[in-house]
Amino acid sequence: MSNLAYDTAVDGGETSQQDIAAMQALRPIPRISIQAFCETEGVANPVERAGEDRRMAKAHLKVHMGGIATAIEFYQSAPTPNLILLESRSEPTQLLEQLTQLSEYCDPTSKVVVIGHYNDVGLYRELIRSGISEYVIAPVSMADIVSVISTIFVDPEAEPIGRSIAFIGAKGGVGSSTIAHNVAWAMSSLFKSEVVVADLDLAFGTANINFDQDPAQGIAEAVFSPERIDEVYLDRLLAQCAQHLSLLAAPSTLERVYDFDPDAFTQLIDTAQRSVPLLVLDVPHVWTGWTKNTLTKADDIVITATPELANLRNTKNLVDMFKRLRPNDPPPKLIINQAGVPKRPEIASSDFADSLGLSPMSVIPFEPLLFGNAANNGRMLGEMDAKNPVVGTINEIAHVLTGRSEIKPRKKAGLGNLLGKLSRSKK
Repeated sequence: MSNLAYDTAVDGGETSQQDIAAMQALRPIPRISIQAFCETEGVANPVERAGEDRRMAKAHLKVHMGGIATAIEFYQSAPTPNLILLESRSEPTQLLEQLTQLSEYCDPTSKVVVIGHYNDVGLYRELIRSGISEYVIAPVSMADIVSVISTIFVDPEAEPIGRSIAFIGAKGGVGSSTIAHNVAWAMSSLFKSEVVVADLDLAFGTANINFDQDPAQGIAEAVFSPERIDEVYLDRLLAQCAQHLSLLAAPSTLERVYDFDPDAFTQLIDTAQRSVPLLVLDVPHVWTGWTKNTLTKADDIVITATPELANLRNTKNLVDMFKRLRPNDPPPKLIINQAGVPKRPEIASSDFADSLGLSPMSVIPFEPLLFGNAANNGRMLGEMDAKNPVVGTINEIAHVLTGRSEIKPRKKAGLGNLLGKLSRSKK
């Protein structure tokens, strides 16, 4: 079963594959206030869903039923927001008259977008000439709404925002951190692109050991002093691991407890994304407000799991949760690690993946000598044995995550009764 199992239909009020693809190119909307006045459910629904998208997390959107007449009444006693979305089924002449009335109550700095039902070039020109920011013809999708807001409020001349890729293990000890570090190293060495690895496991992080680094400062200084974070301060905290690879190391000490608010890492991640094209987030295997928030806002999520029943259950829970939290994004990517451990009963990789409705990005075999030597020497796999097939697999993962190649589809295998076994085990 392919990733299409994760897709949903538009007529069910959910996101189409086309919308998901369109949303990937959109940047986060800044902290603005938006009020929408809709005449039909067909427009109100995608507007409401746009407000729930992670790219609109900083914006505040309120949807009212009722068109321009309702907006005129509303703004007689209320200030206008940064953006007003207006749906109108009125014919062009009446629409222009209503907008003229509304302008008497609008702050000059407020932007206005009209969603109309008339495909009229003359009307469009007249609206733009009168100061309307955009005219969109119904029906509209959720991606249309976010796109038009982005066009108005995101500066096209601004510095590009780097992609964030969050790695998390389905269980502790599955090798998520090791894979995250090696993929980051591969991205930096293969593509000569600047990459930052952020080790978010402040108590037990291993990035400093894996990269053979012992920086005096790291991610803790940034998280505990968010008011100081900017590009200059962040640069001072980075440890250089390779020519194009830098590390925000975890202190890996228990001198203090690391209880964080849900938005504790937001400022750090936003600043890092303005600084480098690729940000790899090594997320610990815990479920807290801040890990949930960090994973929800990441551009890509990679789940690493070993082919065992508990891993299958945890991965299924994560996939289902991300489908609810990130309905307008592709599903997380799956890596099956440590496959083929001698004498260990395992779930076949095909059955494991099919039970989740995902095609695994890769299946990495159990190679204790290669991984053990690399860990003990503070080196990456590619530095230890560049010709090893596992290194080739890591390089393929780097290509997929940077958009240079796609996951190769597998032939569909028979589904086992694995999830049925899980449900029986809960009883």
